[in-house]
Amino acid sequence: MSTLSIPVPPHLEEFIKQQIKQGKSSNKAAVVRRALQLLSEEEAVNTVLKAQKEPTLRGNLRELAKKLR
Repeated sequence: MSTLSIPVPPHLEEFIKQQIKQGKSSNKAAVVRRALQLLSEEEAVNTVLKAQKEPTLRGNLRELAKKLR
């Protein structure tokens, strides 16, 4: 596992401290890992939702290709 050092604005630093104080995470690194995991899951959900909006092609591919020309 690698280590990152990033500047954090005061309001996020306070949020991190509150997460630890409330027992939601054991330390600062755990808060950031949890946040990144949630962001990753959100991105995956958004990708699926976007894909569901894409048109679905059905039928004979040669016939569909002729219609696109």
